[in-house]
Amino acid sequence: MIARLVAGRTVAALATALIPTGLTLAVIRVTDSALDLGVVLAAEMLPMLLLLPVGGVIADRFPPRRVILVADLVRCAAQVTLGALLLLGHPDIAVMAGLAALTGAAVAFGVPAVSPLVLGVVPAERRLRVNAHIGVAGGLAQIAGPALAGGMTLWLGPGWSFLLTGALFAGSAVTLGGLVAAPRPAAERAHFLGDLREGWREARRHRWFLVSVAGHGVWHLGAGVLLTLGPVIAVRSLGGEPVWVVVAQAGTVATVLGVFVAPRLPIRRPLAVAAVGAAVYACPLVAFAFPAAFPAAFPAPAMVVTAAYVVAMLGVGVLTPLWETVVQQRVEPQALGRVDSFDALISFAARPLGLAAAAPLAAWAGGAAPLLTAAALVAAVNLAVLALPEVRRRTTEEAAQSPVPV
Repeated sequence: MIARLVAGRTVAALATALIPTGLTLAVIRVTDSALDLGVVLAAEMLPMLLLLPVGGVIADRFPPRRVILVADLVRCAAQVTLGALLLLGHPDIAVMAGLAALTGAAVAFGVPAVSPLVLGVVPAERRLRVNAHIGVAGGLAQIAGPALAGGMTLWLGPGWSFLLTGALFAGSAVTLGGLVAAPRPAAERAHFLGDLREGWREARRHRWFLVSVAGHGVWHLGAGVLLTLGPVIAVRSLGGEPVWVVVAQAGTVATVLGVFVAPRLPIRRPLAVAAVGAAVYACPLVAFAFPAAFPAAFPAPAMVVTAAYVVAMLGVGVLTPLWETVVQQRVEPQALGRVDSFDALISFAARPLGLAAAAPLAAWAGGAAPLLTAAALVAAVNLAVLALPEVRRRTTEEAAQSPVPV
């Protein structure tokens, strides 16, 4: 049953990774308009952000397997419809935006239900390893997805890429059929806003959660800044486009490696390790800032910025399964979906903010200023998490106090 869960999440991760590249290339082929591309991408992002808290409530009210099943089937229908329209002719941009919005809405309902599903299917002693397996699958999908979508679009046309994506979501839905989740503790249900407030009270009850999520939001903000300015700096000061490709791919491999080794490390204070893992994202921000500020006086070799980015993404890879496992262990099971939705909302919203703010700030203050500011914030906010005693608590102590039987 656990193998079925991991297989389903792997297929869903690959399908999800196909969408951004396929959607971008499809819009460019249909209209060749940057404005249309922005509209379609925003149409996918906005419903996801707006509906994430709603998805958290639904994930706690209904069996998570059923919620994910519906979300996968909706995404399957949207992708197959878009693929068919592309094969039959040039679809209207409004229709493409509508199907992208439907996909984003399905993501908002599916994401908060994953953690409750893992909680119900996987025994506590195997949860960290299963979270790591799912994380490795997601990392590999991020490597393979864009290449697969780009290759299919170039050789066969964008429609076939979306048909493949729809088939993968259908396969993910099929894997959910054999899963049997343990029943969650019964809880009194209020109206929607009451459930939402109850979920927020559960999140506020855990000081470590709110402070850590703030740190994660800041590093997502920093990632948005780096992903905007990093390619420009690489092209202008570090040797050209191939340097950025190497940096990005090395970072992706490091993320997968970090997720893979996390359950194999003798970690006794997982929240503290996760906080440090997020804080080291300051390294590539600083490494890229110097050639941005002093391109002639400080010609940083590509190896330096690549190494800094690898260290950062290795830390991100380690923190991911640790964080998910601790949240599943310490948060009340009947509120886990809502608490996870708040985490996802902050993370998903922070990165586009960094992407949007980086270029105007760089034009006003120079390329180094946004990078160094982001580096200081990432390091300060995430290292401040270590001041909390519950973050420094050892795993043996938290197991004794966990609401989840271990």
